[in-house]
Amino acid sequence: MRTSLRTLTPWIAFGVLGSALLAWLGMASYWWSDYDTEAAPAFAVLVRGDVLSFLQHCPAYGGSLMMRAPFALAASALGGGDLAVFRAVGAPCLLAGAAFGVALAAHLLARGAGRGTVTVVVGVCAVNPITLRALEIGHPEELLGAALCGGAMLAAVRGRSNLAAILLGLAVANKAWAVLAVGPVLLALQGDRRRVLVIAGGIALAFMLPLLLADASGPPAAATHTGVIFQPWQVWWFLGDTGHVIRGSSGLVKEGYRAAPGWISPLSHPLIVLVAIPLSLLAWRRRSDPLLLLALLFVLRCILDPWNTAYYVLPAILALVTWEAIRFGDRPPVLALAVSVATWAMWQWVVPAASADVESIVYLAWTLPLVGFLGWRLYAPALPAMPTLSSGGRASVWSTTQ
Repeated sequence: MRTSLRTLTPWIAFGVLGSALLAWLGMASYWWSDYDTEAAPAFAVLVRGDVLSFLQHCPAYGGSLMMRAPFALAASALGGGDLAVFRAVGAPCLLAGAAFGVALAAHLLARGAGRGTVTVVVGVCAVNPITLRALEIGHPEELLGAALCGGAMLAAVRGRSNLAAILLGLAVANKAWAVLAVGPVLLALQGDRRRVLVIAGGIALAFMLPLLLADASGPPAAATHTGVIFQPWQVWWFLGDTGHVIRGSSGLVKEGYRAAPGWISPLSHPLIVLVAIPLSLLAWRRRSDPLLLLALLFVLRCILDPWNTAYYVLPAILALVTWEAIRFGDRPPVLALAVSVATWAMWQWVVPAASADVESIVYLAWTLPLVGFLGWRLYAPALPAMPTLSSGGRASVWSTTQ
């Protein structure tokens, strides 16, 4: 049963108002953020009409800037300055989160879920405080990628393979970490998986190829390794060396920080992808829940990446809320809520007050059990099967075992 537009209108309004609230709180300015140093120079030359310089100035996630370039041009054409461009290119990211929340709301309402559950689900997607952290740091595109991955999964479990392929391709073009969603999306599909891969790959390549051609030096280094950034909120922290003076991008000394081991920079990002391959194959062999697989891979991405910071968890939160909405539609997404609260508390209270080593211990104290729980639910035998909806809205069963 489809949900009517009239029924969805309050939830659309809630999502849009939530996005507007986050924009008002988190997009007052962009100075001293990553946007200032990474994206602003590219958009500045774009609005002056220099497309080649735009491509050459793009950071590693240049595909995301290309996707949002029309919004920058529109803001400039209407007489807006640099701040207007910043807000314009952030707007589609916020609206993507709201749109994804409304899509989940339609699914839940069709299954008879209560208003409280639907409110929490839309709120997690559209008004999540972690999104506010992403805006403050200058990375609204993280929410866009999370929503695209979640949308690809939702389309896949509903049997809409073409839509799943398009959204997956856009997600990979937006940011490279979205390749983690390839295995889960293919696992969820029941049609021609090769065609989906071709479509998704073609879309991603259409965005990446101009960037590669514009940069004669090859792909951006940040796409393959993590430089010298080494944060406390990951599993490698205690392998770092003490006694070094570590400075942040502002030039200030970061007290108690460790120096990254020399081998971690080129290893960490490829390792995240390499870990995803056997986990996806095992899930395929056991016919496990593809939505839960996506959540596990995104949580692992956080704890295995030395660059990890607050907004990295957004894709995992949206993957969790998708799993809980489809798997347990009669109750609020308690796990997605818990991860949101734990992440907010971590960066709001623990990080300002504790030493770097304590920050790492506290972070691992709740993320490693989360990985263990997700892995157990994903691979343990004889758990209940995952109900899905076909494109016609009829319930079906993904597998007889998990």
